[in-house]
Amino acid sequence: MKEKLSFKKGRAPRTLFRIFNAAFMALVLILMLVPLLKVVSDSFDRSTVYGLSLWPKHPSIEAYKSIFTNPNLFRPLIISIITTASGTVIGLAITTLGAYVLCQRSLIGRGFFAKFIFVTMIFNGGLVPTFLVLKGLHMTNTLWAILLPASVNVFNIVLMRNFFEQIPVSLFESAEMEGANPPQVFWRIVLPLSGAALASIGLFFAVEFWNMFFSYVIYISDTKLYNFQIKLRELILSEQNINDPAIMGFGNMVKNAGVVVAMLPFLFIYPFAQRYFIAGVTMGSVKE
Repeated sequence: MKEKLSFKKGRAPRTLFRIFNAAFMALVLILMLVPLLKVVSDSFDRSTVYGLSLWPKHPSIEAYKSIFTNPNLFRPLIISIITTASGTVIGLAITTLGAYVLCQRSLIGRGFFAKFIFVTMIFNGGLVPTFLVLKGLHMTNTLWAILLPASVNVFNIVLMRNFFEQIPVSLFESAEMEGANPPQVFWRIVLPLSGAALASIGLFFAVEFWNMFFSYVIYISDTKLYNFQIKLRELILSEQNINDPAIMGFGNMVKNAGVVVAMLPFLFIYPFAQRYFIAGVTMGSVKE
């Protein structure tokens, strides 16, 4: 009887806690959605609207037409898409190959290489030495200066190695007994079992390359190679000195439409890739 009574008494705090959680999450959701809806609304509104207006007063799609037909914005958008796709593929190739080598228990000096690579997560050469190296390799003012340095991500390699180490050793031994060599084991066994890890780390790479800004400022001086994020910033800065209301209204539309186009791809991808993203955060955190 006493146990039943104490159980009933404990329901009230739990109910209050759930109500508080629901109210808090609703508040966070509102704080996140209102700015997003404001930007989307302004991207369709021909008039210059200030204040909290979540619905366009004069709807128009001129801003989106301007982005996809204006070469000053369309070319950087294509460059962003190309660098994101190719950078993700290159990054996944380097990450999976490096992680597979590090998880080989028979590798001579495996511990040394793992520690040596881990040290680079804490210490690096610095901005100036990196720039001098890329300049010495004649990679500045090329997209290789954007793709290669960002593709070698030690954190992702460590995550992938931890995931590979969770694969049962018996699978590797069975494949070797059947006559498979290490590349065949990697291609036919390891990669098919690593779908969640590949999707998660691929998402990390894609977000990094899509939102890349600082590397373009440092390594690229040719404006023809600028990505969409650079041009979007230039667009926002150029609108600050305009006083004509008509031009200002259209510029405000284009500016907000550019923000929508910049965040739209991952706004659609994240809900479908959420479980892979969570798997990537907890990847290798539990070992048996």
